Amino acid sequence: MTTASVSAVLHSPNTRLGIAMMLLGILMFALNDTLGKWLVATYSVGQVLLIRSIAALIVLSPLLWRMGLRPLVRVERPGMQALRVALSSLEVYAFYFAVMYLPLADVMTYWLAAPIYVAALSPFLLGERVGWRRWTAIFVGFLGVIIALEPSAATLTAPALISIFGSFCFAFMMLSGRALRGTPDKVLVFWQIVGAGLLGLVTAPFGWVEPSSFDLALLAGLGVVAMVAHVCVNRAMKLADAAVVAPFQYTLLFWAVVFGFIVFGDVPRPAMLVGAAVIVAAGLFIFFRERAVADAS
Repeated sequence: MTTASVSAVLHSPNTRLGIAMMLLGILMFALNDTLGKWLVATYSVGQVLLIRSIAALIVLSPLLWRMGLRPLVRVERPGMQALRVALSSLEVYAFYFAVMYLPLADVMTYWLAAPIYVAALSPFLLGERVGWRRWTAIFVGFLGVIIALEPSAATLTAPALISIFGSFCFAFMMLSGRALRGTPDKVLVFWQIVGAGLLGLVTAPFGWVEPSSFDLALLAGLGVVAMVAHVCVNRAMKLADAAVVAPFQYTLLFWAVVFGFIVFGDVPRPAMLVGAAVIVAAGLFIFFRERAVADAS
């Protein structure tokens, strides 16, 4: 693509709107995660997941009503669908558990490494070819995770290990999504919400705290904000090329640092910032390299 064509794409109204929608969606995700960290300080993870899922299903219900029941129950590869639901439920539970004990930016850093895990696992699980350049970036990305983690007796805590586990669940969920390309997004989101809600239903009775009306609204707001964020990101991908808008997902780390400092007084560790920079650089290289390989084939 020439410089002139790149300039034309970036100045396209749809592209500018797509970038704006992606930035808004990522900001909404950051607000959702910040609010979730605030709430799990008082309420159990199961309770948060249960109320959040109920609210999200209420918001999603008009779209599901128009779509009908059949696509929800007649899904492709039911076993893979069930595995994806289990992974997504474990991933979201691990995230909220981790942010109870760790700074928001630390947890976000581990989660942003998921695309690197996907690239590393895709040759073995999906049969995709990965060349030496991407393997080098994958190795660098893993080094970034190690730098951010600062392995020691003091840092290898249960929440840190659960963060790593959750980010791997997220990566496997992304891989399963690649294998379920024929399933409509609304169907994937519906079962993902149902899975998290059922996990919340099972675990919520342990440590249930009666919420005030205000906190109940905040708990429900988690589901609403998350749904709005998903809509913004999906819309961004339809308005503009993924190569243009996808890199803006890394602004999530910026918001995690900002909100973590303003709301919780978290001061980012130097090692976390260095590790995060390495992870982001490796992730961006892998993304653009995959695009270049796909365009050349």
